[in-house]
Amino acid sequence: MNAPIVRLTSLAHGGGCGCKLAPSVLQELLANQPAAAPFPQLLVGVETGDDAAVWKVDDSTCVVATTDFFMPVVDDPFDFGRIAATNAISDIYAMGAKPIMALAILGMPLNKVTIDDVRNIIAGGNSVCAAAGIPVAGGHSIDAPEPIYGLAVIGLCRPDQVRRNADAKPGDALILTKAIGVGIYSAAIKKGDLPGEGYAEMVASTTQLNRIGSELANDEAVHAITDVTGFGLLGHALELARGSKLTVALKAGDVPLFTQAARLAQQGYVTGASTRNWASYGDAIRLPAGLPDWQRNLLVDPQTSGGLLVSCAADHAQATLETIQRAGYSAARIIGHTVTGPAEVRVIA
Repeated sequence: MNAPIVRLTSLAHGGGCGCKLAPSVLQELLANQPAAAPFPQLLVGVETGDDAAVWKVDDSTCVVATTDFFMPVVDDPFDFGRIAATNAISDIYAMGAKPIMALAILGMPLNKVTIDDVRNIIAGGNSVCAAAGIPVAGGHSIDAPEPIYGLAVIGLCRPDQVRRNADAKPGDALILTKAIGVGIYSAAIKKGDLPGEGYAEMVASTTQLNRIGSELANDEAVHAITDVTGFGLLGHALELARGSKLTVALKAGDVPLFTQAARLAQQGYVTGASTRNWASYGDAIRLPAGLPDWQRNLLVDPQTSGGLLVSCAADHAQATLETIQRAGYSAARIIGHTVTGPAEVRVIA
């Protein structure tokens, strides 16, 4: 890891997907906006909290579009660019599509960040796009008070490959493809307390493309997919519950964690976004009696470039899990299921 002259994380008030507006604030901002009903080709808009917009071009082609950007979650410029690009492309995979091109989004305080650092951020993003097989075809840049980098990404899929939050079915099994703990690790980074092996673990996870999503979209037994990012596991599970009008049951002990996440959480490392997340949607979460605060904090921990939450037919769950693990997502686990009931998340000890 090449340390920049100025720590990138010191230039930002937040980092990664923890920069997201709280879910309750976002709902308030989007309230009373014009409905998308006049556009029958818009298959997916803002209504169900999905990861990207989907426009049906014809009976065999959908265009999938997303944008995602944030402030530094790590200090190494190249790694920051890689993580931000991986995170942005993930939205396309989460909808069941394959990316075809990206546009860069860049805002930098050039009086505080060196030109070499900015070049390395861009190079990191470009390297991930190359790994995904897509060009960075342009973009836009501004002078900004805090470092910002991300992508707008376009993808393609067939209409039958679209996977929405609203399509989970009662009795589905839920699979999480990556371990969680990014927010807690980033809190330790800001204090200089994350060991080198922890940093390597986090970067390896956050730069792993979620390309398995586009492969799972070819399986009729896979009903819904979403990626787990800034709202935390509970927040994104709740979006699936609300979209599908089901209860999501998650077994806390089955959720995969970064190797040092539990220890750091017990020591009090936490992000402000975790607190905002719980305040925004905690009333729709049913926790077991006696669940310690540190464990709840892990479940609402904001993930940057997190894994996919996959809802699939229960009788295909083990085979789907093995497919995901063979594709390189070794931390993937079955973590819960859906049941008929109110749109909420129930955590099982």
